[in-house]
Amino acid sequence: MSNKEVKAALKSARDAIRNKEYKEALKHCKAVLKQEKNNYNAWVFIGLAAAELEQPDQAKGAYKKAIELEPNQLLAWQGLANLYEKPNQTDVKGDLANVYQKLLELYESGDKQKWCDVCNKLVELYHQEKKYLEVAETWQKLIRMKQEEGAEKAELHQLWKKMIQLLKDSTRNQDNKTGQLLLTAFEHALHSADTVPGEDHQNLYKDFIQCLSKFPHEVARLEKACDDMMALYPTVSYPLEVLCLHFVQSGTLSEKALHCFSRLLEMDANSGPGIICFGIKCLKENKYKEAVQRLTEGLQKTNQCPAAWHYLAEAQMKIHEYKNAVLSCNQALEALGTPEGPNLRWKNLALQLKAETLIKIADADAAEEAIKALEQIVDGSSDPVVSALRGQAYLHKGLMDQASKISQELLLSHPDLAEAHALEGFIHYSQKNYEQAEKSFLNAIERKAGTAEYHQYLGLTYWFMSDETKKDKGKALTQFLKAAKLDSCLGSAFCYLGNYYRDIAGDKSRARGCYKKAFELDEMDEESGTAAVDLSVELGDMDTALSILNEATEKARPGTAKWAWLHRGLYYLRTGQPSQAVSDLQAALRADPKDSNCWESLGEAYFNRGSYSTALKSFRKASELNPGLVYSIYRAAALEQILGKYENAIATYQQILKKTENYVPALKG
Repeated sequence: MSNKEVKAALKSARDAIRNKEYKEALKHCKAVLKQEKNNYNAWVFIGLAAAELEQPDQAKGAYKKAIELEPNQLLAWQGLANLYEKPNQTDVKGDLANVYQKLLELYESGDKQKWCDVCNKLVELYHQEKKYLEVAETWQKLIRMKQEEGAEKAELHQLWKKMIQLLKDSTRNQDNKTGQLLLTAFEHALHSADTVPGEDHQNLYKDFIQCLSKFPHEVARLEKACDDMMALYPTVSYPLEVLCLHFVQSGTLSEKALHCFSRLLEMDANSGPGIICFGIKCLKENKYKEAVQRLTEGLQKTNQCPAAWHYLAEAQMKIHEYKNAVLSCNQALEALGTPEGPNLRWKNLALQLKAETLIKIADADAAEEAIKALEQIVDGSSDPVVSALRGQAYLHKGLMDQASKISQELLLSHPDLAEAHALEGFIHYSQKNYEQAEKSFLNAIERKAGTAEYHQYLGLTYWFMSDETKKDKGKALTQFLKAAKLDSCLGSAFCYLGNYYRDIAGDKSRARGCYKKAFELDEMDEESGTAAVDLSVELGDMDTALSILNEATEKARPGTAKWAWLHRGLYYLRTGQPSQAVSDLQAALRADPKDSNCWESLGEAYFNRGSYSTALKSFRKASELNPGLVYSIYRAAALEQILGKYENAIATYQQILKKTENYVPALKG
């Protein structure tokens, strides 16, 4: 075949392809290749025809052969790109990206529009594959190309915004280089905006600040962006809110931070971040109840702030709301997810605080949960304070050997650690080794005198050690007073002060005040509530007694606070108010249906109200629960007599007289 015939065959192949006669085209190309096996055009036409005949492997082989012959010719690369772009081509995205890159290289010095088209396709391909760094670098090349061509500011602005859009999901698995390119895109987009200030520009600034807040190491850049936005948009609270939450997460309350808090609340008194910051300020000023109130309110508006949940847990811990504090720690941990960098510190703090709180709950289940929390603390095994907490948890679980082992190891490795001596004290106290416990708690106080719990336990140690130490003003009393002064929310300290003033000093009025305070701090403290009521009655102050009982019953859930319902029911019974007495005694029985004395009192209340049949049932129930209650049996007999059930009444009277021959009311009946 002559050169002229080769050209004619190639022309025939081209015409056949144009007419969609692909098999015919293949014949012409093969004829050419018999003569010229390295004919570039023949291989390209084979690739094109084979692709249309859905013979992808033959097409790919032909294009690659052509590329091998002429690596810098466009046709084969274009054909290969078209082949890989077909929907039936899978697992070729990597190859397609390489083809696009070669096409960019070939178009760069020629057709700029085609270069841009291929660039867009390559970026889209990288984006589908979540290769964000390649997306960013390729899109930047496109922008540079446009800049060199003298593109308008508005077009460049849209290109920078498009780059932001392409990279917005990249912050989830951010590598530093991609992050920097994203932040650079934001800065270029902000500087190239037409209308400043304006709504679009303002929204772009918000997005930029939100993006910056996800980068823990871009603190200076974040603060500058917030300051710049505040200067441009002084009435918009968003940058201040972000800045405040940034200060909260950083864990520092600088002058600048406090200034931001005040400024935000002046601008918007209902701002979630502003209220959170005010709550943290209250916490730092030891206004714990107000801190809980403010932080709770702020977190209802802005709940994705792990540090704020931690601060709320801390405030709840201070006022001994242990179960709520555990819930807040869980919220902090949920908001943190799987943290890195500075947030890892917050995770460790939340886990440690959760463990401390669970240990205060002081039961085996809570102790087990505390151990699990401590195990999750990164590098917790090397922290002696964490080890001491683990020792306390083991103690509450009843694992004395493990607790003792930790205590001994800590005292050897960290002899100056207050927590090590306190753990030793808790172990001795639980074993009633009061003299050794005294030494341990004194050692702990020497190293950390401001811990109320150490003084409280030293006071308890003296209380149970002997009558002498219980009565010695310089021992138990002094320690309880110190504990109450250091922690004004420590209900147990006030309860034991009440015990001291009532049982040792004989000062009923002061004792009543301490019990009342203890009960106000802990509504579940029945001992203090009962003692406060009893002492109020003894002091002739029924108003205070009723006030305490009313408060306890109003807050009580169904089936709880038996002591309060019973006390108030008996009061109503004594003061001739049987209907109220019935209602309260029924509530007491819902809390404890097997209290025979309560059933007896209820029977009396029904009797006084004139409900004889119901009274009879109540007295019978009391005597069933406790056959030794002669009075209930007698009252049942008397009611049977009133109701005309004489035979039953006689039998019941005789039953009493068998047990108690000289029981006068029964003889009389």
